[in-house]
Amino acid sequence: MAKLILSMDGLVLKEIPLLKERMSIGRKAHNDIQIDNMAISGEHAAVVTILNDSFLEDLNSTNGTLVNGQSVKKHFLKDGDVIELGKYKMKYLVAAVAPGETADYDKSMLFRSGPLPDVATLGDPMVAAAGRPGAAAPGTTTPAAAIQLLSGSNAGRELLLTKTLTTLGKPGLQVAVIARRPHGYFLTHVEGASFPTVNGQALGAQAHRLEDHDVIEIAGVRMEFFIKA
Repeated sequence: MAKLILSMDGLVLKEIPLLKERMSIGRKAHNDIQIDNMAISGEHAAVVTILNDSFLEDLNSTNGTLVNGQSVKKHFLKDGDVIELGKYKMKYLVAAVAPGETADYDKSMLFRSGPLPDVATLGDPMVAAAGRPGAAAPGTTTPAAAIQLLSGSNAGRELLLTKTLTTLGKPGLQVAVIARRPHGYFLTHVEGASFPTVNGQALGAQAHRLEDHDVIEIAGVRMEFFIKA
């Protein structure tokens, strides 16, 4: 289980396990992680965790959010990343894999679940990861779906969306996730200055529900989303 270590001026204040899918951070009392300081916005940021992956989103805060000294809007968190909000710091730590367990890895994909590796070490920069193969929410009625690459060196290749979360893109350039929910599949922009497009239209910051035969473009690669018969 991932956790955040909250500190200020080198003094550890609190250890916060990431028990919920979405944990809000801010000055107001209703936040999951409340930091009562005027440098912190009422609703400053949020950490979204799905299976072994977490990403941080700045909620248009007044003073911004830093990760390892760099200003971010959305950022995939890696083990050891340090989030900075005013004078406060939160270190993101991922628990080690328990003995007898192995990290999930689908050989047809290039990234496994957990922190994203350095894309420079991989042959093809397109990625797909996260979740246990075939895992779906209990009681889900979501139909089976897939994406097929329409451009790039792997054009024609098909990827079944059997996982709760599938991550696509090029780290450092543009990354998005497709979340499998009981009521459909949703595409969300996570990282990069520009947003992915669906049928030629750029996404906004909110999750976008995908429809059968939507054409997605992420990091310069076009792909088609379709429902499996």
